[in-house]
Amino acid sequence: MRILSAEAARVAGEIEQHISDCGGSLSAWYAGITDDPERRLFTEHNVSKQTGHWIYRKCSTDDIAREVEQHFLDKGCQGGPGGGDGTSKYVYAYKVTNSTVE
Repeated sequence: MRILSAEAARVAGEIEQHISDCGGSLSAWYAGITDDPERRLFTEHNVSKQTGHWIYRKCSTDDIAREVEQHFLDKGCQGGPGGGDGTSKYVYAYKVTNSTVE
């Protein structure tokens, strides 16, 4: 397991706490990065804003966001590296359901 920078560790800790509070194994969650978390979660992935389990956090750079994303992929979350661009500073995660689109 790689060592996270201080900011990445803080953001990852907040997301991990949320996942723990909501329940389910990490493999039941999807993690990614984006420049627009509301569009990505609620439109593109079809996560329910009202009843779904989701979280997003802004990082200071896209490199930090990628570091956090990779951390969750390494821990077993669904998703994949390489998405987004230089404006993708948000890390998001959601619990996969029958109605979400991965």
